[in-house]
Amino acid sequence: MKESQVVDQNLNAAEPRTISIFGYELIREILLPEILGKDTPEILYWAGKLLARKFPLPDYDKVIEFFADASWGQLEIKKENKNELEFELISPLIVSRVKSKAEHFFQLEAGFLAQQIQLQKEVIAETYEHPVKKSNKVQFTVKWDNKDHI
Repeated sequence: MKESQVVDQNLNAAEPRTISIFGYELIREILLPEILGKDTPEILYWAGKLLARKFPLPDYDKVIEFFADASWGQLEIKKENKNELEFELISPLIVSRVKSKAEHFFQLEAGFLAQQIQLQKEVIAETYEHPVKKSNKVQFTVKWDNKDHI
């Protein structure tokens, strides 16, 4: 049995789950930047890509579901054209992170999106994050070139 299947079975129990904003922020906004230093955004981007390879998803709906299951927030596709996808992410955790004075990154989510789209479309993809402080959401733009097959 693959690692992702074992994790899926354990995580998808029927019991309701909650996530502590404090616990999440403690790890994500304090501990990881302390350990990773100035390379935090880049390492988180590649960590997101790694997670996507461990949890390959067949379509956009499953990616949206994964974001909800991982407590990353509510992901929505805003626009799609032949070489680009725009997503919007909203979550109470984003509100908390944006209101804090600390520098915040959404590169884990960006890397995850890049790798999922790369796997689904079989082309090299990159994601750019665009935090929107006033509306407490994050926009992601995933770009690819159909000539850059993997």
